[in-house]
Amino acid sequence: MSAAEATYRTTTVAVDGGDLAVGVWGPDDPQAPTVVAIHGITASHRCWPLVAEALPGVRVVAPDLRGRGRSADLPPPYGMARHAADVAAVLEALTSGPVAVAGHSMGGFVAVQLAALMPERVSRLLLVDGGLPLPAPAAPAAPAPTDPTAPAEVGDVAAALGPAGKRLTMTFPSREAYRDFWREHPAFAADWSPTVEAYLDYDLRGTEPELRPSTTVEAMAADGAELFGHPGHLAALDAVAEAGLPLTFLRAPRGLMDEPEPLYPTAAVEAAAERLPLLAAYDVEDVNHYTIVMAPGGARTVADRLRP
Repeated sequence: MSAAEATYRTTTVAVDGGDLAVGVWGPDDPQAPTVVAIHGITASHRCWPLVAEALPGVRVVAPDLRGRGRSADLPPPYGMARHAADVAAVLEALTSGPVAVAGHSMGGFVAVQLAALMPERVSRLLLVDGGLPLPAPAAPAAPAPTDPTAPAEVGDVAAALGPAGKRLTMTFPSREAYRDFWREHPAFAADWSPTVEAYLDYDLRGTEPELRPSTTVEAMAADGAELFGHPGHLAALDAVAEAGLPLTFLRAPRGLMDEPEPLYPTAAVEAAAERLPLLAAYDVEDVNHYTIVMAPGGARTVADRLRP
């Protein structure tokens, strides 16, 4: 067990509709240097342990967003503003003073909305292959074939996510079967680890042989609709720029399926830089969209940008 995992514990924070689950690594002292870390669209707080391990002495506070992980039963509506309000409650309950906020993938969008909502509580933003407006999909996708009754927008988001989206309509007979499903995912082919296995085990709900991923299809669809230049998100980016918050963007050079094209084309990053004068953007060597936080090299780079 790593030093960070030895300090790992979970708690809950009251939010509208129930309790939000939160993972914490590091010192118990709420006055300790603190990072709030926000996961992606079908993930959970268990994507962050390697980043926490690379930040000794730093408290890493990471919620399960509404509709995911152990917060899966919290009711809708979803959306970035709703998630930002939930994470704001986490800041109020578990932190003191301004803190660094990191968001991976969709978590970057939530981080931006959080900073716009309460800029006095955010010292700086780190967007990890997320948080900047994504280019619109080239063409609408059909509903996911595993759920032919799903609305079209569910299919659009699921198609963009590949296996990560498809799995939400599937059941698995065992945890090992779920691991085997993910072993086929090219993003983890070279970076399978106990960290990945613990992340996957945490993701499952129910009992064998009817285990389901914890993210709800409804949450994925509602949140995915806000990732492509949504007016509310553009307004939040403008508010962050007006507040003068330091903002760093880390890009993975490989995409969700480990393909050589990044999730963010260079043109998308350049367009965001025009909108955000304080944006500093960097590529992280030899990672894809997942391993930028879930493999040691990527996690160390993320931690380096968060270190006090």
